[in-house]
Amino acid sequence: MKKKYFDIILFMAVLLLAAFGLIMIYSASSIWAEYKFNDPFKFIKAQGLFYIVGIFLMLIISKIDYHFYKNKSNLIIFGCFLLLVLVLIPGIGTVRNGSRSWFGFGGFGIQPSEFAKIGLIIFVAKYLEKNNKEIRNIKQGVLPIIGIILLFFFLIMLEPDFGTGMVIVLTLITILFISGVKLSFFIKIGCAGLLGIVALIIVAPYRMARIVSFLNPWSDPLGSGFQIIQSLYAIGPGGLLGMGFGNSIQKHFYLPEPQTDFIFSIISEEFGFLGVLIVCFFFFIIFYRSLKIAMSTSDLFGKYLVFGLSFGILIQATLNLCVVVGLIPVTGVTLPFLSYGGSSLLVSMCSIGIILNISRRTN
Repeated sequence: MKKKYFDIILFMAVLLLAAFGLIMIYSASSIWAEYKFNDPFKFIKAQGLFYIVGIFLMLIISKIDYHFYKNKSNLIIFGCFLLLVLVLIPGIGTVRNGSRSWFGFGGFGIQPSEFAKIGLIIFVAKYLEKNNKEIRNIKQGVLPIIGIILLFFFLIMLEPDFGTGMVIVLTLITILFISGVKLSFFIKIGCAGLLGIVALIIVAPYRMARIVSFLNPWSDPLGSGFQIIQSLYAIGPGGLLGMGFGNSIQKHFYLPEPQTDFIFSIISEEFGFLGVLIVCFFFFIIFYRSLKIAMSTSDLFGKYLVFGLSFGILIQATLNLCVVVGLIPVTGVTLPFLSYGGSSLLVSMCSIGIILNISRRTN
């Protein structure tokens, strides 16, 4: 039965976390924006616009019956596939930071791989519900959907965007694990995945440079190791309470584009361990409330959909935080709700909108 209200705790947690992200984007980017664009509010104005649009989208999507996506899943996945093909065509797709993964519209950019995350999760959720009894049969139940996942991963790697590709693959593998696929399959696919990652590193020298800089950033402190060294220099002095809002040193042209992938470094520097706890607390609330919604719904499609969307956010956030503190090599993924980037923010808020709609129908 449909409830009148959605999960208000989840909604408020997202609003507050994204609002904190706006504050930190201003703090992290104001120096750079004033130097390059003569406008310290350059980035926060753009992100603020996406924040407002994202809230409206989240509220609108929270009122759309999530079964609509189930009925249109084939059309959605085809649209995502078409966009990923179009973005690779010179003259249509825009190259940024060496990756042809954007559609440019004036001063804004849309990244189709971000929207492919939701499209694939919807498609896989429907597939698993429809083939629930066959899912333990690897050949008939699992390999067909693995083929589709790998096709999208291949398209994203052509851009190339290894970070987003890994987020998508890890998210979908998690859904398959929850659905009851045999554990032995994941051991085999894990070994195959490791071999694939090694091959991707070998064919792209810049990835090898990232591995080397991860193992020893000081081997190339002004090149591939520069970002992680400056990130650690930001985190280190933060202490318990940080250096205070706006008092970051690393944002003064030391840490490149700190408002994007490494915004957590600036949060740690200015708010210290307290800031780290605040961010982790909000992500915990978002994930906990989402899991509670998933466990409360009796609809299998809705259950898989919430699991996929919530794990997608959690996996992306975990990868970003691990990069920032030097636990894994640089992947290029943003921190959901906090990093500068319109596509990332809109997709994250749309994901929450779908979860909120399912929360209206939980017991």
